[in-house]
Amino acid sequence: MVWAISGDELLPPEQAFRVSARGEGNEVLIGFDVADGYYLYRQKFKFASKTPGIDLGEPVFPPGEIKHDEFFGEMEIYRRHVDIRLPVERRDGAGEVLALEVTSQGCADAGVCYPPHRQTVNVAWPTGGANGGKNDSLAKLAEAFKSLGIKTQPVDLLPPDEAFRFFAEVKDPQTLWVSWQIADGYYLYREKFNLAVIEPAGVKLGRYEIPRGEPKHDEEFGAVEVFHEEVGFPVPLSRADGQPVSIQLQANYQGCAEKGVCYPPMQKTVSLDLPAGGVGTSTSAASPPEPVSEQDRIAFELQNGSVWGTVLSFLGFGLLLAFTPCVFPMIPILSGIIVGNGHTITTGRAFMLSLSYVLASALAYTVFGVLAGLFGSNLQMLFQKPEVIVAFSAVFVLLALSMFGVYTLQMPAFIQSRVVALSNRQRGGTLTGAAIMGALSALIVGPCVAAPLAGALIYIGQTGDAVLGGVALFALGLGMGIPLLIIGASAGKLLPKAGTWMNAVKAAFGVGLLAIAVWLLERILPAAVSMFLWALLLIIPAIYLGALDALPHPASGWRRLWKGVGIVMLTYGVLLLIGVASNSTDPLQPLRDIYPTTATASPQSTEFRKVRTLDELNAQVAAAEMAGKWVMLDFYADWCISCKEMERYTFADPKVQNALADVILLQADVTQNSADDQALLNHFGLIGPPATLFFGPDREERKAFRVVGYMNADEFVGHVQRVLQ
Repeated sequence: MVWAISGDELLPPEQAFRVSARGEGNEVLIGFDVADGYYLYRQKFKFASKTPGIDLGEPVFPPGEIKHDEFFGEMEIYRRHVDIRLPVERRDGAGEVLALEVTSQGCADAGVCYPPHRQTVNVAWPTGGANGGKNDSLAKLAEAFKSLGIKTQPVDLLPPDEAFRFFAEVKDPQTLWVSWQIADGYYLYREKFNLAVIEPAGVKLGRYEIPRGEPKHDEEFGAVEVFHEEVGFPVPLSRADGQPVSIQLQANYQGCAEKGVCYPPMQKTVSLDLPAGGVGTSTSAASPPEPVSEQDRIAFELQNGSVWGTVLSFLGFGLLLAFTPCVFPMIPILSGIIVGNGHTITTGRAFMLSLSYVLASALAYTVFGVLAGLFGSNLQMLFQKPEVIVAFSAVFVLLALSMFGVYTLQMPAFIQSRVVALSNRQRGGTLTGAAIMGALSALIVGPCVAAPLAGALIYIGQTGDAVLGGVALFALGLGMGIPLLIIGASAGKLLPKAGTWMNAVKAAFGVGLLAIAVWLLERILPAAVSMFLWALLLIIPAIYLGALDALPHPASGWRRLWKGVGIVMLTYGVLLLIGVASNSTDPLQPLRDIYPTTATASPQSTEFRKVRTLDELNAQVAAAEMAGKWVMLDFYADWCISCKEMERYTFADPKVQNALADVILLQADVTQNSADDQALLNHFGLIGPPATLFFGPDREERKAFRVVGYMNADEFVGHVQRVLQ
């Protein structure tokens, strides 16, 4: 080895190994920029304080590259860039500037090594930057705990920057490496990691994979994964051009001490210099990019997109969701409110009632969605209890009876006044009444989870950004309400003038409101009782339409049309009664069990094995591992319309059954929202049904292939084929 510097082609040590230092809290961050073709020895660093009253702790080094040195043997070295954290402690009376002596030694790949190089850098501290050190940090941490309502114990806790040391370095022009060194007795949550480039706009993070952590049951968050000692992973970059650029990387994370005290969420921002090159997104030939589930993709776009782009996207998502069965029941509800106002209603008044209804439903959707994202609990599920469903159905029955003119009967005065008052309050005579019905409809009528909703809730849960998440959910609710606004405003023009026609229109909407009541009760009633109620709802109005009456001569075309509609309703109602008598449970195919056919018979493979607890699920997945089979887990609830769509149209399709022939099918029925149901949902980070999960023969869930919301049979077949491949 040559110790003298020779040759004009070698850089001076000040240029080959550029050093910088800055104060961060009670630490000094020392950075070395190493020129291409040069490297530094980790073992040769030395640091000394030349300022009285400021003492140095043990430096913390990131992992380096192992190199075989002909004189020193196996050595750890650094190339390109390295950040070293150096704890400091200032005693009373210490100056505001630290004179730090830095000793380093490195070599050139050409085979020439430099002698140890000593230099002094000055580090200026902000006012109070390191004064008090650990005690001030602990005092601030205790104050933060107190503000969060967390009781603190007199335990000796490390400051957050010492308990969880964050490092970031440039691996290559397209990749960063981030890592955390975790003190003994502390851990970090895997679910709380979040990274973002806050500037410049031309550099964005690609999809990064966080390694699996250790499973842990947490009192606050339930089943989670945590890291002890250290964790690190690569982060790909997407760059608009290949010019050298300095970026600001922001890291969010949260951890706890094993002593039972958790730190508030932490945030660190570091500056990194990217070298030239790396246009596009970093990918690896050895590990091609894995697919991303739709809800995760939406969450990622929420995190990296613009605010207006997010609002427009979720407005579009909501407009698409407006044509799903979860939103259809809101149409007769709103129409009934407007019709209940009478024939004197104007177009402007109808629009204002519709707007009040839609805004209230969107606001309720937003508030409960944000709470679900922050706390991981779908509060809409609380409104699916039988007593709530019965009460809300009773309101619709009262509204329907008012449409039929039942309240003109001579009831006792005190009963009549109360019923009429309740009906008038909710019937739509006021904007407040429409708003109340809109909010209740959002909570009770349509609680199913779809991919856009799940994506927004994932984003809120990961980042805690309730503002942007709430804006997205509000835009989603408005998009779902756009058709309602159009229908509501049209009612002001389409309603007939005063006369007998108005009674017929109100009666028709009364039947629609009764249908909503039956539709809600269907969630809690036995299938036979529900079919019987549907039969009554078809047969009785059919009689009023003249299905059993002879047509007068001559009869108008409208009279003939309504009689035909009545005959069809009467016939289907009778078929439903026959189905009830034959133990059929499908109101759309009431005679299927009487005359089964090959096309409608359900093969054995479509039967789901029920799992009620996490232990039962783990046992089933373990048994599948022994058999070398895949597992599909379906989350279902009786009150979830999209779940019933999946059951009736997707899982019953022969093509889907063939695709799932070798898959073990499990189903978690979370209708009751019990403690076991909530534990299952929380374990997988789900807000509610519907959701379909896939587990490989290695017992690991393929999270990228989750299906949240409804998927038709053809799409589902292709999805299953991709999963099994």
